[in-house]
Amino acid sequence: DISTSQPERFRLGPLVQLLTHELPGRVRPLPVAGRRLEIRGHAVLVDGELRAVPPAGMALLRALARRPGWVVARADLLRSLPGAGRDEHAVETAMARLRTALGAPKLIQTVVKRGYRLALDPAADTKYADV
Repeated sequence: DISTSQPERFRLGPLVQLLTHELPGRVRPLPVAGRRLEIRGHAVLVDGELRAVPPAGMALLRALARRPGWVVARADLLRSLPGAGRDEHAVETAMARLRTALGAPKLIQTVVKRGYRLALDPAADTKYADV
């Protein structure tokens, strides 16, 4: 059973009102490094502050957010980047730009010789362990 929402009238105004009411409630906030991280379309909210993130950075962040706290290998992150690059240096460059865009470099941890992970708070709800 899939729940749905629809406006009372099928006009653009009511549809926009419904979207602005429904979509924020569907966001899954991530408690990362003592902050609250929310992925919103092509941008990110860090503690309620909107941060614009470049497309390559968003691709990396989405890959990391699929399994918060788990290490994601550079090769897997490379596959998530837009384009057909084969050099893992592209991951390092995009990661540096992502950290700069977020304004909080400690949100993403480097795991030497393995990859990267979101610095999920240890006190975070256990529901993030199974995602």
